[in-house]
Amino acid sequence: MTPDKSIIGVVGPCASGKSTLVDALRSKNYHVRHIAQEHSYVSDMWKQLSNPDFLIYLDVSFEISIRRTGTSWKREIFEKQVARLEHARNHADLFIQTDELNPQQVLNIVLDSLQ
Repeated sequence: MTPDKSIIGVVGPCASGKSTLVDALRSKNYHVRHIAQEHSYVSDMWKQLSNPDFLIYLDVSFEISIRRTGTSWKREIFEKQVARLEHARNHADLFIQTDELNPQQVLNIVLDSLQ
């Protein structure tokens, strides 16, 4: 997939790196949608809002999400986000666990997958 009119959707829990990846892909002229579904109870919101041609699910552990955000939110809130994202996770074309990756590594994985 090259930068064109194809739509790429990016979903995942808070602090998984969605915004960073979306910005990086847009800078390379990809048509990308940041789908903030982790705050919605609509299971297929990702599809209803953007119906992407390629769906990327970025994952992060609870511990790393706390470290990245500097917040003290409870595990229960994080687990609710993960549950809300189950439909998107099950339909993702690409799943990336971002805990041990820096933004450039995540971008490289995505670009390789889009080739």
